Amino acid sequence: MEPARVGTIKRRPRRGSVERPVDLRLVRNLGALVALPLLLAIFTVSRPGPLPAPVLPPAFDGATATALTLELAGDNASRVPGSLGAASAAQWLRDKLALYGLPVREDVWREDVPGVGRVELRNLVSVVEGTLDETIVVVANRDNNGKSAGANRNASGTAALVELARAYATAGTTESARTPLHTLVFLSSDAGAYGSLGVARFATRSPLAARAVAVVSLDGLAGTGRTRLEVAGLDRHSPPPALVRTAAVRIASELGREPAQPGVLGQLVALALPFGFGEQAPLLGDGIPALRISTAPDGGTPPGGDEVAGLDARRLTRLGRASESLLTSLDVAVELPSTTPGALFLGPRAVRGWALQLLLLVAVVPFAGAALDLLSRCRRRRLPLAPAWRAFRRRLGLWLVLLVLLGVAAAAGALPSEPQLPPPPDQPPVDAWPVGAVAVGVVLAALVWLRARARLIPRGRARPEEELGAYAVAFLVLLVLSALVALVSPYGLLFMLPSLYAWLLLPQLRLAPAWVTDVAFGLGLVGPVLALVVLAEQLHLGLLAPLYAASLLTTGVVPWASTLLLTAWAAAASFVGAIAAGRYTEPSGK
Repeated sequence: MEPARVGTIKRRPRRGSVERPVDLRLVRNLGALVALPLLLAIFTVSRPGPLPAPVLPPAFDGATATALTLELAGDNASRVPGSLGAASAAQWLRDKLALYGLPVREDVWREDVPGVGRVELRNLVSVVEGTLDETIVVVANRDNNGKSAGANRNASGTAALVELARAYATAGTTESARTPLHTLVFLSSDAGAYGSLGVARFATRSPLAARAVAVVSLDGLAGTGRTRLEVAGLDRHSPPPALVRTAAVRIASELGREPAQPGVLGQLVALALPFGFGEQAPLLGDGIPALRISTAPDGGTPPGGDEVAGLDARRLTRLGRASESLLTSLDVAVELPSTTPGALFLGPRAVRGWALQLLLLVAVVPFAGAALDLLSRCRRRRLPLAPAWRAFRRRLGLWLVLLVLLGVAAAAGALPSEPQLPPPPDQPPVDAWPVGAVAVGVVLAALVWLRARARLIPRGRARPEEELGAYAVAFLVLLVLSALVALVSPYGLLFMLPSLYAWLLLPQLRLAPAWVTDVAFGLGLVGPVLALVVLAEQLHLGLLAPLYAASLLTTGVVPWASTLLLTAWAAAASFVGAIAAGRYTEPSGK
């Protein structure tokens, strides 16, 4: 008999188990790579200074702007696009600008307006020629949703637009007209309360937009809420940091405090979706530098209504003066930054978008190393992987069918399908859950589930080796999806990262209590949940947030490539959830 070796104890793995499912030490070692792009992002943080302040104080007349606001909101309380009130408001604006000798150009077209139908829309533009061909645009929509007088949003913005244009009057004043350096464009847009349709048309059709180096949107300047700068755009664009900083400083000089800006999480979600609400969003989406000044909530009409009694004349005066100072600062600058790459604004500082994207890309590397290591070890042990591939494909097919049902709902009118802009949250069909369509959708989804049930419901819990092979396949799928997301939009990895690392722990937790596994799986769903939370908070959606998110998919605001990747991720999530819950089994057949 061979003598036992002193000091050595060899532990045998438990029968049917596999040692060290995931190499977490490899994850930690590769995690050190994240420090490099993190340091790079920190060292590239810029603190842009504002453009030079105007030499002369602003001449904005707050009393006149307040009187214009009361007149427009009082005489044309309902300015729903295509209505008589909208036509009257357009004529009112022509008459006011004519008093100052400012000619008005019209752009008239017909378009489907959410909740209204196909109506005639009208953009009004007054141009003050400057020495340079480059244009600076000041925009305010003059319509409202008809639920109140629209005094703050946006009679006050329209009145401020008229008062700002008065400084360049050629008639009706005793002062000589000012000649700007840049060509100034004063745009009164239509259907701004219905998804910024007028601004979107201006951005894509007007030659003035092609020459624009800066756009300032005036959106409710007489409210009692805190003044905000909105910088979110479509297609992952942000305004130049110098433009944002100049606007913040000019507003602070009048109000005594800087305007609020979206939080870090809100900005990251806006870049990752990509999603932006308001008239600056379609302009930024077309690569035009733009921002929006507002005191009005983005979720539609406030609970107390938007009547003239709630106007803050002092706030209108101060924001009007700040807007004039901002316009003057932009005009006297010979060279304005006109690029609109993504950026993250942290008060007076800005983080460059490419540094954020690099950080997100490198953050996937530790997961990639662990996933490929697990796959390699499974292949060396000759664990069966083909059954797991078949199981995932069946779940992917189920989710693709559900995506088709979502498209059918849009075609049936239960969800909007056009225009390719964020829909107004207070207009049909996203202002209330479509009970009938939801009921039909639930029935159809149930039929699809029952059809696939026989193949998805397990007949018994799989062996540990089978579950480990399934995890290897699931992690490989998540890695491929991460690579595709990085190609479509690196910012989208923000939604992927929680699922990568939370679910990487699940093979280690096979013998842990069920609630621990549930928590780990739930943490992987944080990314999409955060997107819903940000949407609900920004637009005051409440329980309608999932419905609004679905409308972003059906209208194409979220690109279709991203929608398909989201569908595949949902299939992967259901696959991982089945494994973690012990409901995975190797499917029979091929």
